[in-house]
Order: sequence, then C-alpha cells, then structure tokens
Amino acid sequence: MNLGLSHMHTDHDLPIKSTALSFDILETVHDLDGATLPEIADYFSKPKSTVHDHLKTLVNIGYLVQDGRTYRVSIKFLNLGGRARIKSPLFQVAEREIQQLADDMGEHANLMVEENGLGIFLYKVKGSQSVNLDTYEGMEVYLHTTAMGKAILAEFSEERRDQIIDQYGLPAVTENTITDRDQLDEELRMIRDRGYAVDNEERVEGVRCVAAPIMSGSDVVGAVSISAPRSRMSGKKFEDDIPTEVLSTVNVIEVNIQHR
Repeated sequence: MNLGLSHMHTDHDLPIKSTALSFDILETVHDLDGATLPEIADYFSKPKSTVHDHLKTLVNIGYLVQDGRTYRVSIKFLNLGGRARIKSPLFQVAEREIQQLADDMGEHANLMVEENGLGIFLYKVKGSQSVNLDTYEGMEVYLHTTAMGKAILAEFSEERRDQIIDQYGLPAVTENTITDRDQLDEELRMIRDRGYAVDNEERVEGVRCVAAPIMSGSDVVGAVSISAPRSRMSGKKFEDDIPTEVLSTVNVIEVNIQHR
C-alpha cells in the first residue's frame, strides 16, 4: 500500500502481533522500493535480531527476495492477486466490457472495487490514445480522491461512509482533493442525482475522470471509469459523451451480473 501515509497493523489490538509485524515489514519494504536490515530495524525501532528473523522467514517462504544487503518484495504476490482477480465474479462479467470501453473511447478504462475502506484498481485497459498514468492493477487509493471511489462512496450507507472517513480521514493528494466533509457530502448527493461522478484533478494533476457505480440489486459492487488528460476531457465530451458511454457500459455489466 503506497498511499503516502503509514498504516501499521501493529498499531491495532490484534491477537498475534508477530504476524502483524511481518506484514508491516512487507509493506514497508514495498513502500521504500527495497530496504536493508538496518534501515528496517531503525524504521520500526526494533532490535536487528528481531527484524532479521522476520526477514529471513519472509525470504524462506518466498514473499521477499534478498539481493545482497537489500530486501525486496517478491512477485509471488502477483500470482496471489492474479488468481484472486480471475475468481472475482465482477471481473468475470466486466472484463470484456472494460476492454470495449477503452477501444471505443481511446482512453484508459478502469474497474475499481472497495476493500477495507480503500479503492483497489481491479482492472485497467489502455486505449489507442492513452497516456502513461501512475495507476496499476492492485493499486490502493483513498476513495474520496477518485471518481470511481466517490461513485462507490455515494452508494454506501451513511454509517459505512462515516466508518471509512473516521478511519482514513480526507487527506489531500492534490490541491483539488476534497478535504471538507460537508463539501464531500454535497458532491455525493450530486453523484446520486445524476448517476455518475467526476474527478477534476483530485488525485493526479492534469488528469480528469468520469465514473459510475456498478450495482447488484441495492448493493454497490464496484465502479467503472474513463481517465484522460484534462486537455481531452472538456466541453461536451467531458459533460455528455463520456458519461453516456460509461453509464452504458455499467448498464451492460449490471445486466450480466443479474444473469450469471
């Protein structure tokens, strides 16, 4: 998880603290793009012997690799995430539609789900005109910073929204990120009224997005979006054409969910 904030599992009251520390070490090594034993021990203010035992165990079971003195996260996680995605009922019915949306619009098409109060990019497809973006499959983001995340938040109960915001707050990622609760609540009301959400450079400067929630009955199960440079997301295209295409794609996915 690389959200710009440290979320330590050991900060919580968990039954097995040593397991939590192992996962904290894994995520820290990932966030630091690799780290040495002294760096990790200093980061956690733990004895080197304790940290070394965790590192050695994680290397031996294949979740870390050691390159000289530096430890890095293994791509074994790609295997776990890939299998989890393939088994996802939403991915199974949405994959083809996301590909078609990217082909039709020529821009990035994305599929997001919510887990543990965060948005996770489950799938992304580049269109013919797509620019390189920082997103990747499996990436975790704060829900309030993206169009897809806001589309999901808009369909949650007030109680669930409160839980998520109490846990993570509304941190700013860019100057345009919504950080005021009243402003966010008003935007979520607008999203429910019109059926789709927009991201006006709220997570990445220079990038706009249009997204709509995917519903299964009364439950929101994910969201779909188109992302593109601000220069190509304006006027009728941004206000009408792309929302229409995104909503159409979501409608097909929702029908597919009903008839699985």
